[in-house]
Amino acid sequence: MSEQPWLLEMKDIVKNFPGVQALKGAELRVGTGEIHALMGENGAGKSTLMKCLIGIHPQTAGDIYFEGKLIENYSTAEALKMGISMIHQELNPVENRPIMENIWLGREPKNALGLVDHKKMYEMSKDVLEIIDLKEDPRTEMRHLTVAKMQMIEIAKAISYNAKLIIMDEPTSALTNREVEQLFGIMRKLKENGKSIIYISHKLDEVFAVTDRVTVLRDGAYIGTENTSDLTVDKMINMMVGRNITDMFPKVECPIGDVKLEVKNLSGEKHFKDISFNVCKGEILGVAGLVGAGRTEVIEAIFGIRNKKGGEIWIDGELANINSSEDAINHGMALLTEDRRMNGIFPMLSVLQNISISNMKKYVGNFKLINHKEMKEDCNRYIDALSVRTPSINQRIENLSGGNQQKVLVARWLLTEPEILFLDEPTRGIDVGAKAEIHKLITNLAGQGKTIVMISSELPEVMGMSDRIMVMFEGKVTGILENRKDLTQEEIMRYATGAVDGKTA
Repeated sequence: MSEQPWLLEMKDIVKNFPGVQALKGAELRVGTGEIHALMGENGAGKSTLMKCLIGIHPQTAGDIYFEGKLIENYSTAEALKMGISMIHQELNPVENRPIMENIWLGREPKNALGLVDHKKMYEMSKDVLEIIDLKEDPRTEMRHLTVAKMQMIEIAKAISYNAKLIIMDEPTSALTNREVEQLFGIMRKLKENGKSIIYISHKLDEVFAVTDRVTVLRDGAYIGTENTSDLTVDKMINMMVGRNITDMFPKVECPIGDVKLEVKNLSGEKHFKDISFNVCKGEILGVAGLVGAGRTEVIEAIFGIRNKKGGEIWIDGELANINSSEDAINHGMALLTEDRRMNGIFPMLSVLQNISISNMKKYVGNFKLINHKEMKEDCNRYIDALSVRTPSINQRIENLSGGNQQKVLVARWLLTEPEILFLDEPTRGIDVGAKAEIHKLITNLAGQGKTIVMISSELPEVMGMSDRIMVMFEGKVTGILENRKDLTQEEIMRYATGAVDGKTA
């Protein structure tokens, strides 16, 4: 990492939106050949600062210097030409087109006749994929790739622009541990080649593993920059939230009641087979496993949004016929989906509409008129109960932070008064403060006698929040682990990698 002058210097950045000051004198300085973490709670201003950097939102005040030169009034296309590229958290590949077309989209090489030169594009793509050690055929359609490989293609695209500075926003949110290590290897290789990376992540262990320095924002303001080696987890959290979080996993022992949900020999069309388990009232059953283990597919099948080939679902000792989400809701079920942006929130709709949409029947009265007064009262009650931070219930949900979007989705389902809650990666992509609040909410729901099935790829979360842990590998249950207090991450990983194939432990 070089000393000053900085590759990037953002000084006293202010960004105002109507009625909101998103950034209040934010700062960021990144050296050449540096991996620099940008940290903060959801709503701290990280995304806004990066949007200012890549030309989406011009700052209201402040200066941006790149390679020592003041840059201003530029577009995203001009930022790319300067060497600033961003890999967004939500990937948007053209899935039915090949890798090479995704890399060179809008920049396709042309032949003498002005037509796309596919042969040259193929060779250029092979060269750039070789840099990141990805051996996929450039002619492979994107839809055939895993999420991890799609991430790698986004990195390849950034390299193809000859980017000097690459912004990575939550790049590991859907990756396995092995894929994360592969990504870190590529990042270190880019660093050795003089490239700089701004790394945004809520996973503190990753920040300590791969970054050189850390800059923290809080409530749109600059808090400080430290060498990663000089930080501890507690100090970093304190910088981010302004307080110490002493109980990240506030699991309390709740009375466990009778069996509420029992799944017998459930099989899907291809992702899972012969799945059996039960969950009791007041119990949190954690579901662990690597990406691709079939965890989400099992829950979607139980909830009626994925086809089943066989098996039975019993609720309160009675066979339940569930073939749609409506059937599931009528049986007292709720599903918080894995990807809130893809199949959770309705981004263009208000907080009010996002909360009430699953329970609209309740508000339709005589002559099919909607009782808006009752709807608003119910929504405001849950907004208060869950401490959702929003200027009003009429605010578009897309303008809320990730943690607050997640709380809105929880409010949506609580409004249906469910007895069984399926929570698929409930804290993915949200900050440590919001995580602690979501964890407390989950524990409180269990204390009310709710039956909870929680999928999580974060082993500390599974171990800290669950009464029992069901582990899956390649579509099978390899273990249902009872003694959570005596478990280690290594033991769970043995079940998650198929090294152990039992039913109970």
